[in-house]
Amino acid sequence: MPRPPRRPTTHARQNAEVAGRRGERLAGWWLRLKGWSILDRRVRTPAGEVDLVARRGKLIAFVEVKTRATAAELDVAIDQRRLARVAAAAEVLMPRYAGPGDDIRVDVILLAPGTRPRHIENAWIGE
Repeated sequence: MPRPPRRPTTHARQNAEVAGRRGERLAGWWLRLKGWSILDRRVRTPAGEVDLVARRGKLIAFVEVKTRATAAELDVAIDQRRLARVAAAAEVLMPRYAGPGDDIRVDVILLAPGTRPRHIENAWIGE
C-alpha cells in the first residue's frame, strides 16, 4: 500500500528543526564539559523520542533539550505531558543503556541565545 504524501514542510518548521539540532549539539557539548559521556542522540521509540542519552559514572540521564528564541520563553518550554513522553521512552530504552546498579533519571536542558544552558536534573518524578 503506498504511503500518503507528506505534508509540505514550512519554512518556520525547517528553521525550528535546525535550531533544535543546534541546541542538541550545544547541550551535548555542555554535558561533556560537565563530565558526561554522550551515549546516543535523537533516539526514537514507539513511546516517544529522547534527545540525548548521557552517562556519568553509574548515572544514566535521558535528556530532553529545548531551544527557544528568548530566555523568557524557556519558562514555558517544557510541561508534564512532554516529560511523561520522555520518561515513557526512557523506560523502553533502559535495557539498552543501563546496567545493574545504574541510576536512571530524566533531565532537561533549556537553551536560549545569550544565556548559559540551564540543566534541570531529575526533572521527571513519576507517579
